[in-house]
Amino acid sequence: MIDQIKNIIKQISETWDKWSSARWMKGISITSGVIWNLALILLIVIIVGGAFAGSVGAGYFASLVNQEPLREEAEMRASILNYEETSEVYFADDVYLGKIRTDLQRKKTELKDVSTFVINAVYATEDEYFKVHDGVVPKAILRGLFQDVTNSANQTGGSTLTQQLIKNQILTNEVSYERKAKEILLALRIEKFMKKDEILEAYLNIIPYGRNSSGDNIAGIATAAEGIFNIAAKDLTLPQAAFIAGIPQAPFAHTPFTSGGELKDEVALKPGIDRMLTVLYRMKETGYITEDEYNAAVAYDIKKDFRGPESLPQERYPFLTYELEREAKKVLSEILATKDNIDPSRLESEEKLRGKYDILAERAMRTNGYRIHSTIDQVIYDEHQKVKDEFNNYGTTYKEERYDAETKENMLIDAPVQVGSMMIENSTGRILSFIGGRDYSIEETNHATQGYRHNGSTMKPLVGYGPAIEYGVIGAGSPLVDVMFTLNIPGQIPYKPSNYNSTQELGIMSARKALAVSQNLPALRLYDSIKDRKPTSFLQKMNFSNVTESTHANVSTVLGAVDVSVQENTNAYATLGNGGQFVEAYMIEKIEDADGNIIFEHQSEAVPVYSPQTSYIVTDMLRDVLSEGTGMRAKSELKFSSDFAAKTGTTNKNYDVWFMGYNPSITLGVWLGYDTPRNLEDNSGMYSRPGERVNMLWAKLMNASYDVNPKLIDPNVEFKAPKGVVSRSFCAISGLAPTSACSNAGLVTSDLFNANTFVPSKADDSFVSSSYVLIGGNRYRSLPSTPKEFVVSGGVGVNKDFIDRMLGRLGGDASKLFPTNSSFASRVISEDTFNADGAAPAAVSASLSGKTLSWSNSPSNDVVGYRVFRRSGGSNALLSSVKEATQNSYQVSGPGEYFVVAVDITGKQSSGSNTAMIEEPKPEPEPKPEPKPEPKPEPEPKPEPKPEPKPEPKPEPVPPVEPVPPPGDSEDE
Repeated sequence: MIDQIKNIIKQISETWDKWSSARWMKGISITSGVIWNLALILLIVIIVGGAFAGSVGAGYFASLVNQEPLREEAEMRASILNYEETSEVYFADDVYLGKIRTDLQRKKTELKDVSTFVINAVYATEDEYFKVHDGVVPKAILRGLFQDVTNSANQTGGSTLTQQLIKNQILTNEVSYERKAKEILLALRIEKFMKKDEILEAYLNIIPYGRNSSGDNIAGIATAAEGIFNIAAKDLTLPQAAFIAGIPQAPFAHTPFTSGGELKDEVALKPGIDRMLTVLYRMKETGYITEDEYNAAVAYDIKKDFRGPESLPQERYPFLTYELEREAKKVLSEILATKDNIDPSRLESEEKLRGKYDILAERAMRTNGYRIHSTIDQVIYDEHQKVKDEFNNYGTTYKEERYDAETKENMLIDAPVQVGSMMIENSTGRILSFIGGRDYSIEETNHATQGYRHNGSTMKPLVGYGPAIEYGVIGAGSPLVDVMFTLNIPGQIPYKPSNYNSTQELGIMSARKALAVSQNLPALRLYDSIKDRKPTSFLQKMNFSNVTESTHANVSTVLGAVDVSVQENTNAYATLGNGGQFVEAYMIEKIEDADGNIIFEHQSEAVPVYSPQTSYIVTDMLRDVLSEGTGMRAKSELKFSSDFAAKTGTTNKNYDVWFMGYNPSITLGVWLGYDTPRNLEDNSGMYSRPGERVNMLWAKLMNASYDVNPKLIDPNVEFKAPKGVVSRSFCAISGLAPTSACSNAGLVTSDLFNANTFVPSKADDSFVSSSYVLIGGNRYRSLPSTPKEFVVSGGVGVNKDFIDRMLGRLGGDASKLFPTNSSFASRVISEDTFNADGAAPAAVSASLSGKTLSWSNSPSNDVVGYRVFRRSGGSNALLSSVKEATQNSYQVSGPGEYFVVAVDITGKQSSGSNTAMIEEPKPEPEPKPEPKPEPKPEPEPKPEPKPEPKPEPKPEPVPPVEPVPPPGDSEDE
């Protein structure tokens, strides 16, 4: 065998020798040598050039990342995991409301809550080598660089999931080699710090997925699954996962929804569906799904899974959503200021500082994924909106011109009667519900929290009656004066207030009654008596925003001449319902961060405003508003019985009407008015009076609330009088301790007092005996010269000191302290003396209707009555004396001439009126007898007895009178 091999080698050697000795072989050897040498030279050049190019490239790469700081692990983790997450808002009891408005909706999720179909689809289409690379794939980078240098139209990209995460969370979307170099460097670095699952989870939470069915921009797999298919990310099917995984390549081309939240048409949907098919194909090619799964997914109609139109919370609950955002921003701004060691109270007074933290709070609220929990009861809130929408008695909707910023023209818009309401839980301050307005599209102002208007008579208990009881000035039934006055203020027009019914003055009346029927004049006089003590401090304790140190000086403050919001007003009445303890109303219960940590939780704090005794007495007085005052209509509309107290309010010219009502559990306040103030009186419907309409709306809202939660709305408990509330007897006209004179006059009454501040102890000293006359419906002390037939004797009068004390520094007409329409009219006489004009009264005119003689009132203002005369045979006979303000008529008895004279308080008479006559009847002629047939003879009748003549009636005695001139003549003094 060896020999054979040797022979073969020998033969080859001999053959090579022959060839090499040949001429042609010598030429080939020379050529191959040249080629070999050239190859060696080229290889050396390539190696040297490559090394040079590599050095240059490395140097260039180093220069690109030279300014990039060396990031620590903690810093990089924080940047990667700090992706924006949309905050959410909730009703009370964790009932979901919706997401806060933001430019990008995102909800964080964990990898374990994501479908494996999604994960595999991402691997197949975005980063096939994700599990094995170290952050970058060199081949992909070189491919991308070559495509960029050659300006290739088919750019396949070269970024791994890690690089995309770096680009979105640490760098920017800037297209430059510098950004790409930094991206590669950071991707390699982050892979050393984070596990693959952490990187993948972060990627799935930050990647954009186009739009949801509301038209919002969305990012993150959880938001995409919910916003596109209305399911959780872990429940996505293979076709759904493939569709979503295909969106990031071109988010707005592949998303199925328009910016308006509408589903695209067939043509516009095609790019997204085609991309889904591509994803499915790659999943099959990379072995993530089988051929059968692929075929089934390709045949699946994905369009039927797309979510239908979804209304945003600001569309379903515009007033509520925006209000919660405002309130949450306030809370967060204070939290952020506190973190910066800044006293949050400074935000109220320092505008620049407040502006800074408002911006920071706004940004945090929209990007930090907070869970904002409110106090709003969804069912009660929904029912209130339903009542508001169905109420038919608001009044007329007018048209108003308003400038439109878009068209830059004035446009006619609807101007309806607006409404604002709020329901507060007394003991906690929780705002359970509110009504922000009729229609957010017409007017965006929240009339419950942002609208400020005068609160009319609802201010009376808060700054008038309540403080007066607290100061020990009055009790519940103490007498107040309902008499007009003029307040002269230097440099101003004299102030001449009146009651709502401007002609009505009720004289002395109880505080309880004055409050129940809402008389203005007693409230003004009461406030004037305490204003030097600054009763507006009670309002300041309850955080009324428009009350200043000088507000107390204006007496009209007690009539509601202060701008307040519905929330402020309702919160104040909830204070009365809470025993005088003010608990500030609030709407944000707590705020959690994205990890579920509570960063804010409301803590209610009670602030004493009124004593429990004063609070109860005012409440007891306000019970009468519903039983006999201005709230009777509301009570009649209620479907249930509860211990309610209430107060109504109407502002000047009927611009605003209010109804505030509360029981031991809750308080509901309602306001009606036009945005541009105008009179609410409306004769177009059944209920023209605005006060009646607000009564009805309050009752309907309360009834709807009761239907939802009867235990909350009607707690089946009553207000209980605390220790120190006592009932005491007093003289009704003075408020002092009763005496025998007061008792004899039947004027002793009793009511509630705060024993800690005031009970009647000083004996009454008001009474004197008195005789009086009536002039103009009012009572005046009679004069010695007053004709006795016009004087009422034996009455109970009051002395001058009492009059001066009751009228106080504001003064007024003392004769109106006890007008005929007052509750004391039949028992008490004012001791005021009427100043007569000294002239004889003007004559009156008389007329007859049948046997009723009537006459006009004398134009003179000092007339105490009228005398009726009959002229017969040249002499005048006095028939009757009629007191003024009783009646202007007299029944005459037969034919004659009648006239009337007016008599004044001094006894002077007017000239006689015109004569009214009843003529003597003329005798009728006897009729001629008709011929009669001869009668049959009858027996003669017995003669009838003649009647005895009746005696003539004696004339009634007539009091002596002054000579009366004939009608038409004047009387001289």
